[in-house]
Amino acid sequence: ITPGELLCLGSSLAFSGLFYYLYRRKSRVVARIQEAPKLQVDDNLPALVSAAEGRCLPYVALEGIVLPAQAALTSHYHEGLLGVIQKLQLKEHRLIWNSLARSW
Repeated sequence: ITPGELLCLGSSLAFSGLFYYLYRRKSRVVARIQEAPKLQVDDNLPALVSAAEGRCLPYVALEGIVLPAQAALTSHYHEGLLGVIQKLQLKEHRLIWNSLARSW
C-alpha cells in the first residue's frame, strides 16, 4: 500500500464520517419537526402560547384558514389554486472589517 492510497483512504473515511454526522444531526431535527403537535388557529391559541414556558412553542404545526391582507395570489399552472405570502423576517448580522483579508 502506497502513501497516496493511505491518504485517499483516510480522507475518504474522514469525509464519510463528516457526512454521516451531518446526516444524523439533520435527521434528528426532521424527526422533531414530524413529531410536532398540530394546533388549530382559534381563540384558545393565545392562552396556550402565554401559558407555555418562555411564551414560545417550539416546532408547532398550525392548522387553520389563512386570509390574505389584500388579494390572494393565483397559480398560473393550476386553476382554482390560491396562495398567500407569509410575512418575511430579515435578520442582518453585524459586519466587521477584517484588515488582514481586506473584506467585511
